[in-house]
Amino acid sequence: MTAQETSDLSRQIKSWAQELGFAEIGITDTDLKTEEPKLQQWLDNGYHGEMSYMANHGMMRARPYELHPGTVRVLSARMDYLPPQAGFATNLSDPNLGYISRYAGGRDYHKLIRKQLKKLGDKIVSHCNDLGVTGVDFRPFVDSAPVLERPLAEKAGLGWTGKHSLLLNPEAGSWFFLGEVLINIPLPIDIPINQSCNTCVACIKSCPTNAILEDNVVDGRRCISYLTIELQDAIPVEFRRAIGNRIYGCDDCQLVCPVNAKAPLTEQADFHIREPLLQPKLLTLFAWTEKQFLSLTEGSPIRRIGHKNWLRNIAVALGNAPFNEDIILALHARKDSDEVNDMVIEHIDWAIEEQNKAHTEILSRKTQRVIRAIEKGLPRDA
Repeated sequence: MTAQETSDLSRQIKSWAQELGFAEIGITDTDLKTEEPKLQQWLDNGYHGEMSYMANHGMMRARPYELHPGTVRVLSARMDYLPPQAGFATNLSDPNLGYISRYAGGRDYHKLIRKQLKKLGDKIVSHCNDLGVTGVDFRPFVDSAPVLERPLAEKAGLGWTGKHSLLLNPEAGSWFFLGEVLINIPLPIDIPINQSCNTCVACIKSCPTNAILEDNVVDGRRCISYLTIELQDAIPVEFRRAIGNRIYGCDDCQLVCPVNAKAPLTEQADFHIREPLLQPKLLTLFAWTEKQFLSLTEGSPIRRIGHKNWLRNIAVALGNAPFNEDIILALHARKDSDEVNDMVIEHIDWAIEEQNKAHTEILSRKTQRVIRAIEKGLPRDA
């Protein structure tokens, strides 16, 4: 292809991408050499925890040309997901409601975005065939292969990496998904955005479990998203109180980010929060049978953690909730059900203990009020 043809194709690709529902697309080369030592250090520190897939392919994550031989360019695409009725403040401030990361309230993004990226690749092939250019080869990815998507997106001009390690876009903040198309056409490369977070450390200070160790370094083992989604074992006791009512993921570092103040709502109805997950009561979610869980989360990213880890997470949230006799009854009932294993029971026992502590504190405060009333010569119920 001539330089003019690749330039024209680049503009056409960006137009097609918008037609397919993407907010933006950028183009970059495959050179991520500067990321390799960072990735290796992160792995050496064990910050990936149980996410063994992060280490399985060595440095291939930083070498797209090894993942798909012949690749010379990466198309990095952004699709916004911030849903209307996000209810951040309502859900987080009410400890009797379950908080679910706002990317997961609707349909699983993997299939939807990959389908649209495949359509984009097909359009490129068809366009090139019309020009008499054959041999065009591409492969779409959405969180499904060893690709360092954020560094690639940063090089492609979609934003800069924030101190929380998420990509920040000046117009969209961080409420978006990323996807890539690896392709063998030498398209013109886009210019990275020259912005940064400067002195802002809001995300670092807001992390409930202090998982953000320094700029762009996150210890995954401490992250609530890891603890409630990726971790298959018991949640360490030291993090349970900090989890609060976050039963699937965490958005705290994004909520305090000033760049997110003007983030647009998604135009994808598939990403809107489903009714059963809109301001859901913890006791209602805890009562779901496995059959109900599988049915109500069908097509949702939540489904992949399984019913038992779902119960584990909610048990922790119930333990953090204010004392309620209904919670105690629900915990005991679930403990006696045939849908729990030893791991879930351990979390239920912890929650019961926390509820009992909360009850004891209430009784203690009542006793203290009675004592003060007696000392002042007032009626005991004053």
